[in-house]
Amino acid sequence: MTEYGRGPGSEPWHPEDPLFGDIGWEGQQAHVGQQSSYDGQPQHYPEHPQQPQQYGDWGHGQQADYGQAQQQYQVYDAQGHPHYPGQHQQYPDQQQYADQSHQQYAGQQQQYQQGGWDGMGTHAQIPYAADPGDPYGQQAAAYGEQQPDLYGTPDAFPPPEPPGKRRTEPEPEKTDWDPGPDEGEHAFFADDGDDDDEADDEPEDGRRRGKGKGGKGKGGKGKGGKEKKRRNGCACLVVVLVFGGGLAGVGYFGWHFYQNRFGSAPDYAGDGTGSVSVTIPKGAFGSDIGQKLKEAGVVKSVDAFVAAQSQNPDGKKIQAGVFLLKKEMSAAAAVKLMLDPKSQDNLIVPPGQRNAKIYADIDKKLQIPDGTTKAVAKKEFKTFGLPDWANDNSNIKDPLEGFLYPGTYGAAKGMKPETVLKQMVAQANDNYDAIDLSAKAKALNLDSPLQVITVASLVQAEGKTHDDFRKMAEVVYNRLKTTNTETNRYLQFDSTFNYLKGQSNIHISESEINSNKDPYNTYTQKGLPPGPIDNPGAEALAAALNPTHDGWIYFVATDGQNKTEFAKTYAEFQALKDKFNASTGN
Repeated sequence: MTEYGRGPGSEPWHPEDPLFGDIGWEGQQAHVGQQSSYDGQPQHYPEHPQQPQQYGDWGHGQQADYGQAQQQYQVYDAQGHPHYPGQHQQYPDQQQYADQSHQQYAGQQQQYQQGGWDGMGTHAQIPYAADPGDPYGQQAAAYGEQQPDLYGTPDAFPPPEPPGKRRTEPEPEKTDWDPGPDEGEHAFFADDGDDDDEADDEPEDGRRRGKGKGGKGKGGKGKGGKEKKRRNGCACLVVVLVFGGGLAGVGYFGWHFYQNRFGSAPDYAGDGTGSVSVTIPKGAFGSDIGQKLKEAGVVKSVDAFVAAQSQNPDGKKIQAGVFLLKKEMSAAAAVKLMLDPKSQDNLIVPPGQRNAKIYADIDKKLQIPDGTTKAVAKKEFKTFGLPDWANDNSNIKDPLEGFLYPGTYGAAKGMKPETVLKQMVAQANDNYDAIDLSAKAKALNLDSPLQVITVASLVQAEGKTHDDFRKMAEVVYNRLKTTNTETNRYLQFDSTFNYLKGQSNIHISESEINSNKDPYNTYTQKGLPPGPIDNPGAEALAAALNPTHDGWIYFVATDGQNKTEFAKTYAEFQALKDKFNASTGN
């Protein structure tokens, strides 16, 4: 048989055939266990008029008589009861049909099994009238042997159905797995935009509504559909944010890379406004200064300040100290103002300055009552970071004497006195630690590092010039010797007496000096005073560590101010003393 039940023949399809060109009907029998496509009635097919056909053994190409075939196979009726060949009925040579619209074929004999083919693919014994709507209803079929079921295998296509009774192919179930571009589309990209609107109109139980072809409605998603849609939307948002953030990050860093390499440094314009105090530490480089100014809001960027400093011929002359500047200044204006001495809000401690004078200067700079800094120093000196060998004598008048190292320090209104004092002590420690005073004291036959500072303070107080410092240091060490028979280990320095008196007087009577028994009076006390009498500078300290060895033991400021002359004998000293009296009118 062919797909449409026609008998084999040499003639092709005729254009007037009602099923010409219709390839949708692909078979003749229904699924096993189901009814026939024609409401359970058998289909009858007319045989080709010029080739009468009897079916025999298909497997060997032989034809057998209908009766002979029945001896080999049993058949079943419509109810599934078996019947055997002896029970078959035979129709007359020619079959008559009730429908007059069908054709009759003469000269042909066709034998039928009762009922033709049933829905189970087997012979039935109950005859049925032909379907008037079937164009092949007048064709008779006779089978000598059971035809093999071409649709009963697992891999076969479903059995054919007439065009009017065909069912729509079910749509494949959608899954979240993406099988690839050739096999389907991922559910993430296949959702319709109308799902949300239709899902809002459906009942709460989420039951499907019969909408669309095949009775499949979009509204059947229910709450699960909404959740899936929301998840898809969130996924889209995450993807957009990730890619958008990545692009923004690349653009941001790329712009900064370009600015750092090729663009000009950010900078303010103008001379700025307001006022701010900035402290620049000693040894700070241009980048360090720029960082301090940026933190204080003076300049906009460190690079702008460094560039402006390098472009100014005097830019490298900016010293450590405290500067009164303005906020949001251009880098060039900041450099120019820092080079102006008027901008510096600093406290300068010169070499040889006594603590009493430094305390008063701090009070003035900080605009606080007189005596405030002195009281703080007396009360809190132990918290300022003095070395262990400091203040080793109970007769010391001021433990900080000799430790407020000469230099420039930031001191502006609003600062605390202890802050300024700690800066000075820290600077002294740095300088003294670099010298290793303990080793130097032993080399110079001194009892402690503090005595080295004391000698340097005497040199600083009595010397007038750089050349005087080393000679003055030799005078101190020669008078401290136990072999000294000229002064018997008395230093006899006016500076020590002036220190305890808090004065600077060159005209002191012998009676006044000799009557004072204070430990700092070197006219009445042998050896060194208990502690330093001022804050010596680097030159005086270097001279104390490296004195001359020329035998100097006397000295006199012959002009009373700037000129100091030295002597090795007492007779030479008397001559220098007469010279002094003559020049001063004493």
